Amino acid sequence: MPPVAKLDPNQAMYHFISGYTSKVAGTEMGVKEPVPTFSACFGEAFLPLHPYIYAEKLAEMCAKHNAKVWLINTGWVRGGYGVGHRMSLTQTRAIIDSIHDESLDMSHFNHVRRFNLMVPQSVMGVDSEILRPLTCWPDASQYKEAAKSLAEKFAENFKRYEDGVPRDVIEKGGPNLMF
Repeated sequence: MPPVAKLDPNQAMYHFISGYTSKVAGTEMGVKEPVPTFSACFGEAFLPLHPYIYAEKLAEMCAKHNAKVWLINTGWVRGGYGVGHRMSLTQTRAIIDSIHDESLDMSHFNHVRRFNLMVPQSVMGVDSEILRPLTCWPDASQYKEAAKSLAEKFAENFKRYEDGVPRDVIEKGGPNLMF
């Protein structure tokens, strides 16, 4: 996943419902390397209703308050675990600052097809190379393989919620498995 992406309402709902994160060493006993995990709305164990109810409320509140939604990834850059390194706090802070001062809104964006995300071409204080994972990983084929695997994990996880989620959220909000 790129370090930052601008989300439309369908994408915001899809990613909120997905609740993608990783267990990393130091956060849970026995975890030695990152393990992808999903927790609907980032709190699945505490949700009595279908996650779409909460995602719909999120979209409603975003529309009401004209809020923009950004996906922030503080995971690995320049390669996967064992090759790359964690996104630096300094660059993550620069991304957050650019969101807060609204300068990121004025960026030109690239479309990342696999995840159907709009990623800024540049962010003040961030090495623009890391905004395009395909080109900054040492081996592009390894990136493509890892991205495909992650996209498949998203799709498999989301099957649990499909019955209660409109097709637009699934088709327009989620990753592209077709290429």
